[in-house]
Amino acid sequence: MALVLAAPITLTACKDEPTPDTTESVATRDDGTLTLAAALGADEDLGKTQEAIEQSQLVGVLDGPASYTLLAPTNEAFAEYGVEADALFDDASRPVLAAIVRNHVLPGHLTPEAIGAAIDRKRGPVSMTTLGNATVTFSRDGGNIRVATEGGQQASLAEGAAAVNNGVLIPIDRLLLPRRDAAEPSNPD
Repeated sequence: MALVLAAPITLTACKDEPTPDTTESVATRDDGTLTLAAALGADEDLGKTQEAIEQSQLVGVLDGPASYTLLAPTNEAFAEYGVEADALFDDASRPVLAAIVRNHVLPGHLTPEAIGAAIDRKRGPVSMTTLGNATVTFSRDGGNIRVATEGGQQASLAEGAAAVNNGVLIPIDRLLLPRRDAAEPSNPD
């Protein structure tokens, strides 16, 4: 399925496109100037994601004019990985962290409602390609929307999605890693 956005992307396995949706369930915190980076900084529960974006030097992407959807792991999602997640913030691990962050960013302005509508129209899962060139698949699990990587990592979309002037911030309850070993930074001796 082709999405009509600033940069064309494909939802494989889907014939209908998610359309931007500004329904009441997504908090709109945009006064015309609020960017994804600013919205992320305003949410204390997403502090580790903000730190990861800063450490990987990708703030400019989320502060720019292009529209993105950020699947933002909560602080608890990072805590689940303990010292492995902490090691990602070392300077030597910056390339690994940047790759992980890119796999949480989708091109375009996609609300949870638009994603859910695409799943409903397709009557099944829909897939998208992240900025890190990984494929993520959205599906329904009862009343929840889940997102999974090709490697099997899964997360649920959490409460608190916010639409801002250059995209949508969607909290998720786990890190999306292509493989468990992708999160393990190399330890040069």
